[in-house]
Amino acid sequence: MSVTCFTRIVIVLSFVRRAMALQELPPNQVIIGLSLFLTLFVMYPTGTQVYDRAVRPYSEGQLSLQDAGAEGSKILKVFLLKHARDQDLALFVEVAHAEKVASKEELELRIVVPAFLLSEIKTAFTMGFLIFLPFVLIDLVVSAVLLAMGMFMLPPTMISTPLKVLLFVLVDGWNLVIRSLVDSVSA
Repeated sequence: MSVTCFTRIVIVLSFVRRAMALQELPPNQVIIGLSLFLTLFVMYPTGTQVYDRAVRPYSEGQLSLQDAGAEGSKILKVFLLKHARDQDLALFVEVAHAEKVASKEELELRIVVPAFLLSEIKTAFTMGFLIFLPFVLIDLVVSAVLLAMGMFMLPPTMISTPLKVLLFVLVDGWNLVIRSLVDSVSA
Protein backbone atom coordinates (compact mmCIF):
# COMPACT_ATOMS: atom_id res chain seq x y z
CA MET A 1 0.00 0.00 0.00
CA SER A 2 2.92 2.35 0.62
CA VAL A 3 3.89 2.44 -3.03
CA THR A 4 0.40 3.39 -4.20
CA CYS A 5 -1.77 6.47 -3.89
CA PHE A 6 -3.58 4.95 -0.87
CA THR A 7 -1.78 7.22 1.60
CA ARG A 8 -2.88 10.38 -0.18
CA ILE A 9 -6.47 9.24 -0.55
CA VAL A 10 -6.99 8.08 3.04
CA ILE A 11 -5.45 11.27 4.48
CA VAL A 12 -7.60 13.54 2.31
CA LEU A 13 -10.78 11.63 3.13
CA SER A 14 -9.90 11.85 6.82
CA PHE A 15 -9.46 15.61 6.43
CA VAL A 16 -12.93 15.83 4.88
CA ARG A 17 -14.44 14.08 7.87
CA ARG A 18 -12.54 16.31 10.31
CA ALA A 19 -13.40 19.49 8.42
CA MET A 20 -17.11 18.77 8.71
CA ALA A 21 -16.67 18.06 12.45
CA LEU A 22 -18.10 14.57 12.00
CA GLN A 23 -15.94 12.47 14.27
CA GLU A 24 -17.42 9.11 13.33
CA LEU A 25 -19.16 9.71 10.00
CA PRO A 26 -18.28 8.21 7.65
CA PRO A 27 -16.84 5.42 9.80
CA ASN A 28 -13.19 4.40 9.45
CA GLN A 29 -14.20 1.22 7.65
CA VAL A 30 -15.97 3.26 4.96
CA ILE A 31 -13.02 5.63 4.55
CA ILE A 32 -10.56 2.73 4.31
CA GLY A 33 -12.83 0.80 1.93
CA LEU A 34 -13.36 3.81 -0.35
CA SER A 35 -9.63 4.52 -0.25
CA LEU A 36 -8.83 0.92 -1.21
CA PHE A 37 -11.22 0.89 -4.16
CA LEU A 38 -10.07 4.32 -5.37
CA THR A 39 -6.48 3.08 -5.10
CA LEU A 40 -7.34 0.02 -7.18
CA PHE A 41 -9.06 2.26 -9.72
CA VAL A 42 -6.11 4.65 -10.00
CA MET A 43 -3.41 1.97 -9.88
CA TYR A 44 -5.09 -0.28 -12.46
CA PRO A 45 -2.94 0.88 -15.43
CA THR A 46 0.29 0.40 -13.47
CA GLY A 47 -0.87 -2.94 -12.07
CA THR A 48 -1.84 -4.12 -15.54
CA GLN A 49 1.59 -3.22 -16.89
CA VAL A 50 3.32 -5.06 -14.05
CA TYR A 51 1.14 -8.11 -14.66
CA ASP A 52 1.61 -8.08 -18.46
CA ARG A 53 5.35 -7.42 -18.46
CA ALA A 54 6.53 -9.18 -15.28
CA VAL A 55 4.05 -11.50 -13.56
CA ARG A 56 2.62 -13.28 -16.60
CA PRO A 57 6.01 -13.84 -18.30
CA TYR A 58 7.34 -15.19 -14.99
CA SER A 59 4.40 -17.55 -14.51
CA GLU A 60 4.78 -18.78 -18.10
CA GLY A 61 8.49 -19.44 -17.50
CA GLN A 62 9.68 -16.72 -19.90
CA LEU A 63 11.38 -14.68 -17.16
CA SER A 64 13.32 -15.67 -14.08
CA LEU A 65 12.13 -14.42 -10.71
CA GLN A 66 14.97 -11.91 -10.61
CA ASP A 67 14.20 -10.58 -14.11
CA ALA A 68 10.47 -10.37 -13.37
CA GLY A 69 11.21 -8.45 -10.15
CA ALA A 70 13.49 -6.06 -12.02
CA GLU A 71 10.90 -5.48 -14.75
CA GLY A 72 8.11 -4.92 -12.22
CA SER A 73 10.33 -2.54 -10.25
CA LYS A 74 11.03 -0.49 -13.38
CA ILE A 75 7.33 -0.05 -14.06
CA LEU A 76 6.59 0.83 -10.44
CA LYS A 77 9.51 3.27 -10.35
CA VAL A 78 8.00 5.20 -13.28
CA PHE A 79 4.80 5.72 -11.27
CA LEU A 80 6.71 6.64 -8.11
CA LEU A 81 8.99 9.12 -9.87
CA LYS A 82 6.03 10.74 -11.60
CA HIS A 83 4.57 11.64 -8.19
CA ALA A 84 7.72 12.19 -6.12
CA ARG A 85 8.84 15.79 -5.74
CA ASP A 86 12.37 16.62 -6.80
CA GLN A 87 13.13 18.20 -3.42
CA ASP A 88 12.05 15.02 -1.62
CA LEU A 89 14.22 12.92 -3.92
CA ALA A 90 17.16 15.26 -3.23
CA LEU A 91 16.55 14.97 0.52
CA PHE A 92 16.77 11.18 0.48
CA VAL A 93 19.79 11.19 -1.83
CA GLU A 94 21.50 13.45 0.71
CA VAL A 95 20.34 11.50 3.79
CA ALA A 96 21.38 8.18 2.24
CA HIS A 97 24.76 9.63 1.23
CA ALA A 98 24.09 8.26 -2.24
CA GLU A 99 26.05 9.30 -5.26
CA LYS A 100 24.57 11.99 -7.48
CA VAL A 101 23.02 10.58 -10.65
CA ALA A 102 22.53 12.12 -14.07
CA SER A 103 18.78 11.59 -14.07
CA LYS A 104 16.25 10.65 -11.42
CA GLU A 105 15.40 7.46 -13.35
CA GLU A 106 18.79 6.10 -12.22
CA LEU A 107 17.92 6.40 -8.53
CA GLU A 108 17.52 3.25 -6.47
CA LEU A 109 14.13 2.25 -5.08
CA ARG A 110 15.46 2.71 -1.53
CA ILE A 111 15.62 6.45 -2.35
CA VAL A 112 12.53 6.71 -4.53
CA VAL A 113 10.04 4.97 -2.21
CA PRO A 114 10.49 7.17 0.88
CA ALA A 115 10.64 10.29 -1.32
CA PHE A 116 7.36 9.23 -2.93
CA LEU A 117 5.75 8.65 0.49
CA LEU A 118 6.88 12.04 1.76
CA SER A 119 5.56 13.68 -1.40
CA GLU A 120 2.23 11.90 -1.00
CA ILE A 121 1.90 13.11 2.59
CA LYS A 122 2.76 16.67 1.61
CA THR A 123 0.25 16.63 -1.25
CA ALA A 124 -2.44 15.10 0.96
CA PHE A 125 -1.95 17.74 3.64
CA THR A 126 -2.05 20.51 1.04
CA MET A 127 -5.31 19.15 -0.37
CA GLY A 128 -6.67 18.66 3.16
CA PHE A 129 -5.84 22.25 4.09
CA LEU A 130 -7.66 23.56 1.02
CA ILE A 131 -10.68 21.42 1.89
CA PHE A 132 -10.57 22.60 5.50
CA LEU A 133 -10.62 26.36 4.74
CA PRO A 134 -14.28 26.78 3.73
CA PHE A 135 -15.39 24.79 6.76
CA VAL A 136 -13.31 26.92 9.12
CA LEU A 137 -14.90 30.01 7.58
CA ILE A 138 -18.36 28.59 8.28
CA ASP A 139 -17.34 27.96 11.91
CA LEU A 140 -16.06 31.55 12.23
CA VAL A 141 -19.19 33.08 10.72
CA VAL A 142 -21.52 31.00 12.88
CA SER A 143 -19.51 31.84 16.01
CA ALA A 144 -19.55 35.55 15.17
CA VAL A 145 -23.30 35.54 14.50
CA LEU A 146 -24.05 33.67 17.72
CA LEU A 147 -21.90 36.09 19.72
CA ALA A 148 -23.56 39.08 18.06
CA MET A 149 -26.97 37.65 18.99
CA GLY A 150 -25.83 37.17 22.58
CA MET A 151 -26.18 33.39 22.47
CA PHE A 152 -23.13 32.61 24.59
CA MET A 153 -24.40 29.31 25.94
CA LEU A 154 -25.17 27.72 22.56
CA PRO A 155 -22.20 25.72 21.22
CA PRO A 156 -21.33 27.02 17.72
CA THR A 157 -20.80 23.46 16.43
CA MET A 158 -24.46 22.72 17.11
CA ILE A 159 -25.35 25.19 14.34
CA SER A 160 -22.28 25.00 12.11
CA THR A 161 -22.13 21.19 11.72
CA PRO A 162 -25.53 20.86 10.02
CA LEU A 163 -24.67 23.89 7.86
CA LYS A 164 -21.37 22.31 6.82
CA VAL A 165 -23.05 19.01 5.97
CA LEU A 166 -25.75 20.84 4.01
CA LEU A 167 -23.17 22.85 2.08
CA PHE A 168 -21.14 19.71 1.34
CA VAL A 169 -24.23 17.92 0.03
CA LEU A 170 -25.42 20.91 -2.02
CA VAL A 171 -22.09 21.36 -3.82
CA ASP A 172 -21.83 17.57 -4.33
CA GLY A 173 -18.72 17.52 -2.17
CA TRP A 174 -17.98 13.82 -2.45
CA ASN A 175 -17.94 14.07 -6.23
CA LEU A 176 -15.59 17.07 -6.07
CA VAL A 177 -13.25 15.43 -3.57
CA ILE A 178 -13.08 12.10 -5.40
CA ARG A 179 -12.59 13.81 -8.78
CA SER A 180 -9.79 15.97 -7.33
CA LEU A 181 -8.11 12.95 -5.78
CA VAL A 182 -8.27 10.83 -8.93
CA ASP A 183 -7.15 13.73 -11.13
CA SER A 184 -4.26 14.56 -8.81
CA VAL A 185 -2.88 11.02 -9.01
CA SER A 186 -3.72 10.33 -12.64
CA ALA A 187 -2.18 13.55 -13.92
